[in-house]
Amino acid sequence: MNLISMSIWTLENHCFIVYTTLLVTFVVFTLFHKKRMESHQHRINAKVEKLTPIGTGGRERDFPDDSDGDPILTSAIPEDTPHIPYKPLRRSDDEVLQRSREYYELMAKRRTVRMFSPEPIPDEVLDNIIMTAGTAPSGAHTEPWTFVVVQDPKVKEAIRAIVEEEEDLNYRKRMSRQWVADLRPFGTQPPKPYITDAPAILLVFRQTHSWKADNKKRMHYYSEVSVAIAAGILLAAIQYCGLVALTSTPLNCNSKLRDLLARPLNERLELLLPIGRPHQDTTVPDLHRKTLDEIMVKI
Repeated sequence: MNLISMSIWTLENHCFIVYTTLLVTFVVFTLFHKKRMESHQHRINAKVEKLTPIGTGGRERDFPDDSDGDPILTSAIPEDTPHIPYKPLRRSDDEVLQRSREYYELMAKRRTVRMFSPEPIPDEVLDNIIMTAGTAPSGAHTEPWTFVVVQDPKVKEAIRAIVEEEEDLNYRKRMSRQWVADLRPFGTQPPKPYITDAPAILLVFRQTHSWKADNKKRMHYYSEVSVAIAAGILLAAIQYCGLVALTSTPLNCNSKLRDLLARPLNERLELLLPIGRPHQDTTVPDLHRKTLDEIMVKI
């Protein structure tokens, strides 16, 4: 073999070695990266599994098993539950149209207020609006809601103290500057005098799950949506009977208020609503709602 042939042979060998080395390195790196991503995803899934309450409607929990690991085979509602005729009062098109207009005109006057009259509300009125909220549909008829009514002045003071302490931190440290700026037109601040001024405070808790008669966990499917629908019906009932409310979502207060009100760990606070009559000096921002064309699409 002459010198030129040896040089070519050596170069080809070097190229082959380099190519092989690069190929092996690429394969090893790919496998390592895949393994690392799988491990990372496993850790994320584990955290989500730990932090996401069972039955919140999250995709990971759409088809859950019970706490023993065995498939859920029986429903809390008996399979042989009879179906009964449903025959609501039939109304003419003219009646339906008239009632739709009247109800819209009533609900269009609904406003959120922050100044309440201390006039008491009859207990039967509170009972009726909560029973009305309880007519809401829910996933698999689990009815995942608890409505806590507070009228005791001392308990309202304790609730206000907890909310104001957390709200002060929210406004100073937790909420973005844009968020705080967006709230200025509505006059919201850490002090919450309406909590003690209103004759009644209604706290809406969402049950993430419950238990069956055999002490097995009962899943609450789409509990967030179910409670949201119930809250909407509740607000409509409050408006219908001539009262007003403030829809408040007290950030970072869930555990403290749950402990104060002796609620179980499977319940999470979703809304805090002062309810009553508006104070005679109440004012509200001059806001305008979106038009029908802006909120509806017909296909």
